[in-house]
Amino acid sequence: MARPKRSSATLQRAEKREAGLQSISPALDLGNQLTLEGYAALIETLRSQIATYNTALSNLDDLSRQIKDTEHQLRNLSEKMLMGVAVKYGNDSGEYGKAGGVPKSERRRPARKKPTERIGEPLQTLVIATPTNDKVTESANGNGNGKVLVS
Repeated sequence: MARPKRSSATLQRAEKREAGLQSISPALDLGNQLTLEGYAALIETLRSQIATYNTALSNLDDLSRQIKDTEHQLRNLSEKMLMGVAVKYGNDSGEYGKAGGVPKSERRRPARKKPTERIGEPLQTLVIATPTNDKVTESANGNGNGKVLVS
């Protein structure tokens, strides 16, 4: 993603002010080193700095894209190198482990959980209330300690 380029509201206001001061006098000198020439020079300095900054951002964006592309190429080559070791030495060999792979005999499969309950948690009790003829009966939730209201 490209970095946002910089602009300056201060620069825009100063450019407008410079145009207004130019209309007073092209060689305006207000004393105490306040001249239109110095004002214009500082405006140009800021404009140049912003342009340099934005150019540097563009170069950084380009460099960032190059790095991402090289990372992608290296990731693919690393995978191919590991596959090459697996083809030559086998995927259960010590060489495969040295190359960064997990030998087949050392791989563990994750334990599967039961879909109806989480390990270590009891099933929850369902309570149903009706407005008339309420009777309390034991629930059939598997743990035998809950009560259900039925009508």
